[in-house]
Amino acid sequence: MVTNSTEPVALLAQLYRDRADCENVFDEIKNQWGWAGFVTRDLERCRRVARLIALIYNWWTIFTRLAVPQAHREAITSRPLLLEAVGRLVSTGRWRILRLTSTHAQAEPIQQALNGIARFLDRLEQTAEQLGREVVWAMLLSVAFVKWLRGKVLHPLANGPQVVLQLQE
Repeated sequence: MVTNSTEPVALLAQLYRDRADCENVFDEIKNQWGWAGFVTRDLERCRRVARLIALIYNWWTIFTRLAVPQAHREAITSRPLLLEAVGRLVSTGRWRILRLTSTHAQAEPIQQALNGIARFLDRLEQTAEQLGREVVWAMLLSVAFVKWLRGKVLHPLANGPQVVLQLQE
């Protein structure tokens, strides 16, 4: 690496890694989610499809972060890992139970991760009636991005008609 910067080498290396991480996200969205796979002269339709893909990417990222909060999982590995299962809905009385059977080689860790998500969502559902929508989202995102937030908790703050999520110091 050649530079005329006076910054320490360790800082430059970290900045390069951070830039590569950002580029990896765009590469993933383009190549694994199809962001670059549609062309039309109708700009509004292109924008809608791009927003839809970005929304699905964001939802999948939150889901995989709930399953494996320690690291980002790319779609090329996380979709086969977390989606390839045979499901059966069992209804008994007032209960509806979704039973998933995975034939994946890593079925045991997948089961633990999905059970962890289910336990978290059950706890959230038990308290969500008393909480506002913004608080529920703050709790969900705080758990999903615990590594990125370094354990900090997001707290919603009412600021006029809109709600702003702010990191607590």
